[in-house]
Amino acid sequence: DYRFIQLSSFERASIPTALHMSSPMGSEHGALTYNAQPYWSPNSRRGGHHTGDDLNGIGGMNSDLGDPVYAVGNGIVVYRGEPSPGWGNTLMLAHRTPQGRILISMYAHLQKSEAPSGDLIPRGQRIGTVGTSNGYYPAHLHLEMHDSTGIYIGRGYVSTPGETTDPSKIIHSLQPTPAKNLYPTPLSILLNEQQRERLLNLPISSAKPSH
Repeated sequence: DYRFIQLSSFERASIPTALHMSSPMGSEHGALTYNAQPYWSPNSRRGGHHTGDDLNGIGGMNSDLGDPVYAVGNGIVVYRGEPSPGWGNTLMLAHRTPQGRILISMYAHLQKSEAPSGDLIPRGQRIGTVGTSNGYYPAHLHLEMHDSTGIYIGRGYVSTPGETTDPSKIIHSLQPTPAKNLYPTPLSILLNEQQRERLLNLPISSAKPSH
């Protein structure tokens, strides 16, 4: 049951450090997006407070359907699936802060999830696209941040925060300065270098010329 999964010691040891974090949509600082329903907004109709941020492209409604969603920081994919029709395609990435704190970012209502379970993901890598959660809502990204070492997907509105925390506040506290935005993350460089090495080592088939 995904509601009770705790990361193993090996998984915890595999979590990369997220020296910096960025917005999952728009630019690294969230340009061309807006937060339609911030974390902990009250919603009496749904019986509680919002557990994440609802991020939209500036056009609103379904204008951002299919827009790219990016990893907020270096992480490892610890969950990929559809916990319920209302959540839709969902990804969860585990991150380690420079102080050693483990955080899990959750990306829900995706049209497509593009990051396989267990993959190391650098900050800013595309991991999916904005969806409508099977047509339940207008297109948007529901982003949560969990202060936890486990995988728990609860309700989108609750009376007590539990393990959820303000994603915008966490991301803002770890956003790079504009000068550092010019450089890719070290993990991104490493993964790109590994991919380049694999391509260079691919065997080349020598086809005989036909007569």
